[in-house]
Amino acid sequence: MNQQNQPVFKHRARKRFGQNFLNDANIIERIVRSVAPKADDNLVEIGPGQGAITAPLVSACPQLNVIEIDQDLIPILLAQFAKYDDFKIHRVDALKFDFKQLATDKPLRIVGNLPYNISTPLIFHLLSFQNKIADMHFMLQKEVVERLASNENEKHYGRLSVMVQYYCQVEYLFAVPPESFDPQPKVDSAIVKLTPHPQLPFVASNIEILSKLVNICFQQRRKTLRNSLKQLLTKEQIQSLPIDTNLRPENISVKEYVMLSNIIATYS
Repeated sequence: MNQQNQPVFKHRARKRFGQNFLNDANIIERIVRSVAPKADDNLVEIGPGQGAITAPLVSACPQLNVIEIDQDLIPILLAQFAKYDDFKIHRVDALKFDFKQLATDKPLRIVGNLPYNISTPLIFHLLSFQNKIADMHFMLQKEVVERLASNENEKHYGRLSVMVQYYCQVEYLFAVPPESFDPQPKVDSAIVKLTPHPQLPFVASNIEILSKLVNICFQQRRKTLRNSLKQLLTKEQIQSLPIDTNLRPENISVKEYVMLSNIIATYS
């Protein structure tokens, strides 16, 4: 027992859960300052780990919901935060969680130090609830954040950029070095803010066609758009498009991808 008569728990980070525990007080403070939690927020933390970010979040917003898949971390979290009556742990896989369960008259605000091995599928899962979400602040691999935030004609622009920016405004906030974690990851990290558009600036008539188009194009990113579109359109249809098909996939904006997908949808 420690001085507060609380049990002392030891937990070793598990590779299968992609665990790297944040332990840098300055970075934690910057994250919480970026989130700016308020007492009446509908706040959700994904992957609280040992509670480094949870502590300042729940102090500001006592009705915090957290989602944790590692059952061995539950006693650690309960020992610290069970004193908050409205603190709730959901012992589930965030990839399978129905976030509509937490929706109220207040939109969700989501925070997470996401395991890098599931970050992209988890973001796409969350985007399926985008009309229930006010904003999301995530710690991700720096390269992933760069891809999320990149625009056309930039090095990291790709499928992830287009599909996430279709739904959200993306803000690269700041980088986080490996030494801010235990154990230290082999890559740099960064914090990103995703804010779902209140109204989509460009509306795809068929989101599956948009996703298929973007996927096909970036699978062959060194080829011209004309070559990629052969899988979706006839030669005559390609020639009639109101866009330069000699461009490569990284030269096409989100707006133009939506426009192309809507044209393709008319031929389907």
